[in-house]
Amino acid sequence: MSETLEQIAQKLHKTNKKVQLIYAFNGTGKTRLSRELKNLVAPKDENEGAGEPTRHKILYYNAFTEDLFAWDNDLSNDAEPRLEIKPNSFTHWILAEQGQDQNIIANFQRYADEKLTPTFEHESEIIDEDGSREDSPFSAVTFSLERGDEGGGEKLKISKGEESIFIWSVFYTLLEVVVDVLSVPELEARDTDQFDELQYIFIDDPVTSLDENHLIELAVHLAALINRAPEGLKFVVTTHSPLFYNVLHNELKLSQRGKKEGCRLLELLEDGTFKLDIKHGDANRSFSYHLYLRRVLSEAIEQNKIERFHFMFLRNLYEKTAAFLGYQNWGDLLNTVPDVDAPGAKQGYLNRVMQFSSHSNLSGEQVREPTGPEKQTVKLLFDNLINNYGYWQQEALDG
Repeated sequence: MSETLEQIAQKLHKTNKKVQLIYAFNGTGKTRLSRELKNLVAPKDENEGAGEPTRHKILYYNAFTEDLFAWDNDLSNDAEPRLEIKPNSFTHWILAEQGQDQNIIANFQRYADEKLTPTFEHESEIIDEDGSREDSPFSAVTFSLERGDEGGGEKLKISKGEESIFIWSVFYTLLEVVVDVLSVPELEARDTDQFDELQYIFIDDPVTSLDENHLIELAVHLAALINRAPEGLKFVVTTHSPLFYNVLHNELKLSQRGKKEGCRLLELLEDGTFKLDIKHGDANRSFSYHLYLRRVLSEAIEQNKIERFHFMFLRNLYEKTAAFLGYQNWGDLLNTVPDVDAPGAKQGYLNRVMQFSSHSNLSGEQVREPTGPEKQTVKLLFDNLINNYGYWQQEALDG
């Protein structure tokens, strides 16, 4: 049945689920849906009358969040590149009032580069009559590579992907504060009362311009934060990325304990209305995600660019193939690998895939890079699927 975005927002609002994960193609209306839910949870007239910001009831990350930042490209005057922070209550709240600039820097460096250092700037410094100094609101941020030598410190313009990571780090840092505060059950024992009425966190596609490795890490950390959040706080996450959807689905265990009703597919119909369906299973079953994994793996093997996350892709393909063909364990498909009968060979393949495909070990500090022979394992096991199982041979013919 077709509905308006307002009706869909009402449906989400009435659903008693801690997490609602929604897949939708770009241009479907995810950002508009976030604003409809915001207007439903915290109407403007109510806020104006009460004098309280909408963020007291709902926090949302969407395309408008990124619009709060813009580059000052005054190249004609040879000015240093600065990412300007447009005057707004959100960044003033988290930076000036919450004092989270150092935590934002730490989160950014975790995803980007530990030597790529943001520096927050202030428009001016206010000196009181007693001589004390008070910083004015944050106005911009610059970036430099701190190498520990005389060549470091030059201001540079970061890539679009790094910019997306930085802006997400601002919002994610706020989420960490929120979860920490709300995890204290006694209201009087909390550090602040600013989140006591918070009902929703709406996250719309924080994966713009991110490569797969950063995307997986971001999804894993977000899922861990959601799992840690108290039950009274609800999350709505929308994405156009099958990979992001799949990692969140698995990490949040949305196929277990009756959670699957929180998985949705949002579609834009020809008449301009929308349809929101429940989707059972992860993206492997819902969005032909397995074909995407196969393409990415094939390209990585052909270009000799195997990385850690490709082992997770490979494991996903094995799991899907095993389920489709009726095997109890995906490891049974390794029986057709050449020379698998050699002592310890099968267990060795299992160990390699398990080691690098564990979602809990995706950060560079915890897992080493695969060696050359380990990377060759990806090609060997990928070829095993394609060459020995009619399911994939038929997929190739159909494609």
